[in-house]
Parts: sequence; structure tokens; C-alpha cells
Amino acid sequence: MSIASSSPSLSLSPSRRAWLRFKRNRLGYWSLLIFSVLVLISLGAELISNDKPIIVRYEGQTYFPMLKNYPETTFGGDFETPTDYLDPFIKDRLKQGSNWAVYTLNTYGPNTLNYFAKSPNPSAPTTDNWLGTDDRGRDLLAQLLYGFRVSVLFGLALTVTGVLLGVLTGAIQGFFGGKVDLAFQRFIEIWGSMPELYLLIIFSAVFAPSVSLLLILLSLFGWMGLSDYVRAEFLRNRQLDYVKAARALGVGNGQIIWRHILPNSMTPVVTFLPFRMSAAILALTSLDFLGLGVPPGTPSLGELLSQGKNSIDAWWISLSTFAVLVTTLLLLTFMGDALRDALDPRKADQ
Repeated sequence: MSIASSSPSLSLSPSRRAWLRFKRNRLGYWSLLIFSVLVLISLGAELISNDKPIIVRYEGQTYFPMLKNYPETTFGGDFETPTDYLDPFIKDRLKQGSNWAVYTLNTYGPNTLNYFAKSPNPSAPTTDNWLGTDDRGRDLLAQLLYGFRVSVLFGLALTVTGVLLGVLTGAIQGFFGGKVDLAFQRFIEIWGSMPELYLLIIFSAVFAPSVSLLLILLSLFGWMGLSDYVRAEFLRNRQLDYVKAARALGVGNGQIIWRHILPNSMTPVVTFLPFRMSAAILALTSLDFLGLGVPPGTPSLGELLSQGKNSIDAWWISLSTFAVLVTTLLLLTFMGDALRDALDPRKADQ
């Protein structure tokens, strides 16, 4: 009997074997599924939590309020202002006769104020606001749903940017070595010694706060840790026989880096992806908590934590925000642990 037939896993590709090892880690595999479902739900947040109906049928006409703003006069109101679909008068008009409207599961958007709340803000959870409201009267469930999406997308963008910069700089250092490596290392030492928080404070005072500005500033410092790992992999792999053979055949440096060394140096990059993303989400939350993050009015987990600190009696704000943040970080951590075990070369034959 051949070795391949006695051990079917040996006939699989390395990536396939790594995926099977990842699936055997039940905690990491289920964390990936749960996190993916949460991200998909947040991407469709407008269809789940919105102060506008999905579709309206009024006096024989069909309207799509999510796609177009309609004045109040369209539905029997007196003003040309955009329709407030939570207004009891409008809701009553949409129920008369053959009129109807299909609302989202949660009838509040991230910046919708509940003008008809029965208690002062922040109000505790009710049948109208399932998780309560914040200190401005905004629905907390909508804030968490949209804030989770902002955090995940920002973390993903910061992770991708940091990985691209880290792989590029690490590959150049490790492949060419010598004076190029020495010059890059001295630059990284100088650049890494700069006070990142002070720079964020200065730039937030000079420029209008925006997500893109925050992404650029954090990307300027987020690549250095990964660059060291890629540099070490390139320094090791460039001495191997297959690289020397490619040089002897006249293959250019670009092809050697892209086709030969880089695919064999990506293990630390892929392993650290979930951890880098969790660090990016935590960084955004911390800056929002300090008031240095996203622009005012943008749904933010950090802002909700700050509200919870300022309103200790409103326990529902701190508790729900803390639960969302901890769940997100735990899922990413479990995924990272499973991914690290799956790519461990010592388990390549398992």
C-alpha cells in the first residue's frame, strides 16, 4: 500500500490541509461563522434598523422611502419638509383604507431621536426602544448595530493598509539586505519613537475630524510590527536553494519576490490578521472614547462607552456596548488562535 493511500491527507494541498485543521478547532471555526453572520447583518443595517419604511403603498401609489425622500404633503401632511414616518399622524395616514407600509424590524435609525419617549433621556429599555436610548434620545440598538459596522469596516481597512505597507517594507529590507536594510531599520527606529497620540491630538485640532484622516494617521504607524516579521522571513528564505536556482536561471528580482519568496513568507502575515483587526477596532474605540476619533454624529462604540461613564445610572448603555465590544474581540481572538494552530508547521502532517 502506498503512503498516499494510507494517509489521504498527504494528497491534499497545504492550504486544504490548513483549512481542515482550522475546521477541527471548533471554537475558532464557530467564531468565524458567528463573526461572518454579524458582519453580514451589520452590512444590511438599513434593512433592519431604519426610521423609514422599506415600502409604502398610499392611495394607489408605491413609494420607496429608503431610496428617495418624500415631502410630508405626499402622505396628507401640511408641510414640504421630509416625512417623519414615526409621527403618529403619518403612521395613522398609512393605515387608513387600503394604505399600508412595511417597516424595518427596529423602526429607528442611528441618529433618530425618539420624541415620543415616555421617560427622560437616557431612558431604560422599553417596547419601543429595546435596549433603551442614549443621553440624546437615540435608539441604542441602532447605535450599536451601525457602530459595530463602522468599527469592523474601519478595522478591516486599517488592517489591509497596514499589511500592504508592512509586507512591502519588510520584503524590501529582507530581500536586498545590506545598506538598504540598515537604512530602513534606522528609519523605523526614528519613526517608531514619534508620539503617536500627540500627533493625533495635533492633527485633530488642525483638521476637521474624519474617518479617512484617522485611517491615514493610524496607518502611518500600524505597519512597523508586521514589517519585522516579513523582513525576518525574507532574510531566511532568500538563502534557500530554490531562490538561488531562480537567480541562476536569470529570473528577475521582482519575480523572485512575488512568485517564490513572498508565498512562502505569508504565514506570519495571515496568522496575525485577526489580532491586527482586533487591535484596530480597539484603537478606534479608545480614540472615540477620548473624543479624538470619528466625527460627531457617527455611530461609535467608544462614544457610547464615554456616555456610559458619564451616566453611571444608565447601566444599559455601558452593559450593552461592553457586551458588543467584548464579543467582537473574543471572536477575533478565537479565530486568530485557530488560524495560528492551522498554519503551525509542526502540525503540517496532522
